[in-house]
Amino acid sequence: MAQIKIFYEPETELLSVFWQVPRRNQIATELGDGVILIKDGTSGEPIGLEVLSYLPGDDRFDAVSVELGRMSSMQPAS
Repeated sequence: MAQIKIFYEPETELLSVFWQVPRRNQIATELGDGVILIKDGTSGEPIGLEVLSYLPGDDRFDAVSVELGRMSSMQPAS
């Protein structure tokens, strides 16, 4: 089972979500609207994200859907 670690720093209004262990060589890409994608610096694989200026109840999460599972189980219905 995957472990997701969520860190919230109210002083800086920073929400960090990691589904893999943070790395020393990680890189960040801004996706827009204060959402940062964190990737492994070597493989480019996404390992987490950060949300800037986050406050509990932030409406940016109205459009976020997180699903864990294999992509092969997400075949479109015919």
